[in-house]
Amino acid sequence: MTSGFHRLMHTISDEENCALEVQTFLKNKADKSVSDIFQSLSDCNFTLSEDFILNVLKRHRSDWKPAFIFFKWILAGENPCRYSPNTESFNEILDILGRMRRFDELNQVLDEMSKRGNLVNEKTYGIVINRYAAAHRVEDAKAFFYKRKNFGLELDLIAFQTLLVCLCRYKHVEDAEFLFYNKIIEFKDNIKTRNIILNGWCVLGNSREAKRFWNDIVTSKCKPDKFTYGIFINSLCKSGKISRAVELFQTMWEKGCKPDVAICNCIIDGLCFKKRIPEALEIFREMNERDCLPDVVTYNSLIKNLCKIRRIEKVYELLDEMETKGESCLPNARTYGYLLNSAKTPEEAIGILERMNGNQCKMTGDIYNLLLRLFMSWDDQDKVKSTWDEMERSGLGPDQRSYTIMIHGLYEGGRLEDALSYFNEMISKSMVPEPQTNKLVDVMNTLKEKGKESKKMEITKKGRKAKNTG
Repeated sequence: MTSGFHRLMHTISDEENCALEVQTFLKNKADKSVSDIFQSLSDCNFTLSEDFILNVLKRHRSDWKPAFIFFKWILAGENPCRYSPNTESFNEILDILGRMRRFDELNQVLDEMSKRGNLVNEKTYGIVINRYAAAHRVEDAKAFFYKRKNFGLELDLIAFQTLLVCLCRYKHVEDAEFLFYNKIIEFKDNIKTRNIILNGWCVLGNSREAKRFWNDIVTSKCKPDKFTYGIFINSLCKSGKISRAVELFQTMWEKGCKPDVAICNCIIDGLCFKKRIPEALEIFREMNERDCLPDVVTYNSLIKNLCKIRRIEKVYELLDEMETKGESCLPNARTYGYLLNSAKTPEEAIGILERMNGNQCKMTGDIYNLLLRLFMSWDDQDKVKSTWDEMERSGLGPDQRSYTIMIHGLYEGGRLEDALSYFNEMISKSMVPEPQTNKLVDVMNTLKEKGKESKKMEITKKGRKAKNTG
């Protein structure tokens, strides 16, 4: 290692800065041999700790090689303080290697963990299973489940369910279901396990298989629980089968399986999407009567759709109710975003912002961009400027969306020079324009050139006329 780096390592007291220097060093030494890097690291006089090792590793989550070299140096025992990492550091390097699909190296680390004693824990198991499933190495994932015994871990139901969850997460639902039925005697029939498979089919968007597996659950010895209903109701709503979802929702009440607020929200949102708002409001009323208290998501779903059909009086009635209830019902930025989207004048928008500020709801980048779009559409350039300035002061923008709004709005207002100025500023900040914006800029440049040519011709005509008159 260079003497400059060596001196710096002695003087840095901040662990964060020290980790940054190691990261920079590893990057600069990328073309050196592993033995050279080991020697340079050993020449340093920094103190290893679990937090420090994790800090260095987390800086290389998308760059496995330097992370692995650094970790191997620690394992080699060549570090001056002979520090031996614990399970947390091993898990971090396993996750990095698994993410980058370096399974040979991952197995080397697992072997090292075995040699060092009881280092493999449930988190280790979850990381490895998840990474195998993500890489679509189903057989490896299943094999690792059975290897639990080698690490002193039991082949229990929770570990089996973890395997099924990971397989379903990465679309291997058919494999997960086959494994479930294959092991149903060993791990017994369990509604939680069945819910994992049902959710897998639903997330995959396979309505036919989801319905088949739902029927399997209903006809089995397992009784559907709240989560079973919630999973299937959510799937029905997403596939547009809202009537069937409502029917199942009512069945829950009849069977004494009380829906939670998430299930109620799903039904309300599905009904609103189908423009069946009166029915959604009726379920909202029933929620209060049946002691299933609505939350901010419930109110937002209703407000969003009531704004679309301009039932503003009902919107503000719900808003008043939210403010009165407070806590989990307090309006958030999304609530005010729906209200702003329905505003018809700058004055109305300002009133909503004042109410938002009065409730101590913080501004977001999305709200600023919405205001820019609204004020541009109303051609209120003073408000556009003040919004832009405030967004800059707050540190919430401007972002790529902000510039896009300005460029398109200014073009529609005939202010080509200003629109191009914002485009150039956007490019200078290394923001990537949308294809539509690039096309618009090409049109503006063409119009600009035509304008110059037209002006030039006009000047020439005037010159000729003056000459002829003379």
